[in-house]
Amino acid sequence: MARNQATKVRSAPEAASLLDRTDKSILRALQRDASISNVALAAKVHLSPPACLRRVERLKRSGMIGATVALLNPQALGAGMLVMIGVVLDRSTPESFNDFEKAAVKISGCMECHVVTGEFDYFMLVRTADSESFNRLHAEQLLYLPGVRQIRSFIVIKQVLSTTQIPLA
Repeated sequence: MARNQATKVRSAPEAASLLDRTDKSILRALQRDASISNVALAAKVHLSPPACLRRVERLKRSGMIGATVALLNPQALGAGMLVMIGVVLDRSTPESFNDFEKAAVKISGCMECHVVTGEFDYFMLVRTADSESFNRLHAEQLLYLPGVRQIRSFIVIKQVLSTTQIPLA
């Protein structure tokens, strides 16, 4: 295919099925340590450095590797309290969802916000320094989110598992 032609867009299951054992090994290694050098990665997955680099670049172009980031230590940065927040909206209309989402992304310390099924409309994951700072966040920001009927906060007592790694079969 010519370089300037658009590549065929594949569905996620179709794209994932094209991964061979070496691709999966590369992805596993990069999920554990994205700062690994290409030479070290190549040795780990039993490829030459140029072949390894070509595969990593192909995985990036395909969208399988979305970004390379540093994972920060929340305790060291004064954000040791993790709170899960369940939100129920007054109405289930596109406008109320849109208004809530625009406001939710501006909440201090909000790391994630998901539309969910079941008892809640949204789950948010928020980090704060401590219970006092969460109480302030709740009083000054969460209570003013538009269209909210109910907020339930779940303070994480112990984190059993936290990973950014996607399991690869």
